[in-house]
Amino acid sequence: MSRIGYRKIVLPEGVELSTEGNNVTVKGAKGSLTREFSPIIKMNVNDNVVTFEPAVRYDNKTRAMHGTMRANLNNMVEGVSNGFTKTLKLVGVGYRAQAKGSVLELNVGYSNPVEMQINDDLKVETPDSLTITISGINKEHVGDFAARVRAVRSPEPYKGKGIRYENEVVRRKEGKTGK
Repeated sequence: MSRIGYRKIVLPEGVELSTEGNNVTVKGAKGSLTREFSPIIKMNVNDNVVTFEPAVRYDNKTRAMHGTMRANLNNMVEGVSNGFTKTLKLVGVGYRAQAKGSVLELNVGYSNPVEMQINDDLKVETPDSLTITISGINKEHVGDFAARVRAVRSPEPYKGKGIRYENEVVRRKEGKTGK
C-alpha cells in the first residue's frame, strides 16, 4: 500500500503557498497556479513544510484523496519552481512540425496539414522540423497537449513511423511473409 500522502513537501526558496477556503495558490519564479482541493483532507503549513492528514474517517476514498492531493500540490510546487517539459520526435519520410504563434502545424502524411491550437500557458518550440518541445508550469496541461499531439499519428508497429515521445521505445512487429 502506498503512503505517498504522509510524505512532507518542503517548499523551495522563492515559492509561496497561500490558502483561501479549499483553493490553494502556489507562486514561484515561473508563475502561479491555483487549484481547488477536497475538504476531506486537511493541509498543515508550518514554516516551509507542508503535511496532509485526513479530516474525516480514513476509508478508501479518503486514502485515495490523501495521496492524490499530496501529489497534485507537489506537482504545483515543482511546476512554479522548475517547470515541466515533454519532447516529441517525428519519425517518417516527409514528416514536419512547425510552431506558428498559437498554432502547431503538423505534416504527418495526411492530405492536409493538421493544425492544433496551443494553450496560453504552454510554450511550444520546434528546434528542428522533426522535434517538438512542449513546456509549461502545469504538468497536466503539458502532458495532455503532448498526448493529443502524439494521438494525431501514433507510432505504428511495422515501420515505426509516427509521433513518439523522446525516449519511447516502439515495439516492432514482423510483417507477413509472402508465398
